[in-house]
Amino acid sequence: MPRLIGPDFIGIQTDDLQAARAFYGDRLGLAVLQEGPEAIVFDSKPAPFAVRKPLVDLDAAQGRLGWGVALWFGCDDADALHGELKAAGIAIAFPPKDGPFGRYFAFRDPFGYTITAHTA
Repeated sequence: MPRLIGPDFIGIQTDDLQAARAFYGDRLGLAVLQEGPEAIVFDSKPAPFAVRKPLVDLDAAQGRLGWGVALWFGCDDADALHGELKAAGIAIAFPPKDGPFGRYFAFRDPFGYTITAHTA
């Protein structure tokens, strides 16, 4: 019987690819794996993460991008990353706390997606 194996690619959508490159590449340190006019793919592990031009009407989301979807990224130090992002004025959804995967917190990217970071 065919079955799923697990996530092997994650993507979000925005109209502003340069802002995505600046935020996820420059601010958060993800290396660019591939870049084109329609998408930027970052070299994240274990699965590549991409930001692409919209395939749907994002305005129809009415400020609820990614509602009900959890995007978790491993990081080397959740508390330190939280401090850096907070100091830079990045919106924090909730501060660091202990959870089933260690220390974690969530922030909002410039497009309105909530991203959870945990100490991997």
